[in-house]
Amino acid sequence: MVVFFSGTGNSEYCARYIAKLISDEVIDSSVYIRSKQIAQLESEKPWVFVTPTYAWQIPKVFKSFIRQSALTGNKNAYFVMTCGGSVGGAASGILQLCKEKGLHFKGVSAVVMPENLITMFKAPPKEEADRIVEKAIPVIEKTAKLISEGKCFEKQKYNFLSFVQSEMSNPLFYKAAIKPEKFHTTDKCVGCGLCEQKCVMGNITMQDSKPQWGSNCTQCMACISCCPQQAIEYGKSTKDKERYHCKAFKG
Repeated sequence: MVVFFSGTGNSEYCARYIAKLISDEVIDSSVYIRSKQIAQLESEKPWVFVTPTYAWQIPKVFKSFIRQSALTGNKNAYFVMTCGGSVGGAASGILQLCKEKGLHFKGVSAVVMPENLITMFKAPPKEEADRIVEKAIPVIEKTAKLISEGKCFEKQKYNFLSFVQSEMSNPLFYKAAIKPEKFHTTDKCVGCGLCEQKCVMGNITMQDSKPQWGSNCTQCMACISCCPQQAIEYGKSTKDKERYHCKAFKG
């Protein structure tokens, strides 16, 4: 079973591509996360968890989802992490998570996809984003082949830099960057409510035809990137920046 968490579509694209190649079922974790339901999942095939990389680790919300879910059947677990360049030392934390869940850790595969964290960085123009996705396809296909053959992914390098990235930078990222109160709309907002529908956390409510953000934000960029009017900003850091949403996988 392929289980994914995705805000702007990078991880969903990879998950659906892999699922097609290995002929497996796809589950969107946000269905459970939004509704605050505990997932009861069973799979005869290995578990394949596909997730973005948040400051060189898997997102806390996805880790909590896995930790709380009842996962029965196959005990092998593969992790596929979409990233802008590196997953750092994420494997160390995932290994511990697998031990907690009684899963056999089969490794981490890093798939470089277009940057989407526009609150801190710049997203690539569409043409460049398309090239990055096309370049990722052989990596996705190799990843799926290893899964179908039951082989482990190549072991990720773990050194002092990886330790600093994943164990020290990650807590700082959550403390400094996860501040939903900076989200706001401009006068271009037409009150369509799409941001409320796309929020994977169920953190947005429409009040007087305007979105209001709660405190349960994970910076997935779904709201700001899906807005058809580009009416959502994050403080001043996203002004005039390219918005990014991965093209849908058409298998």
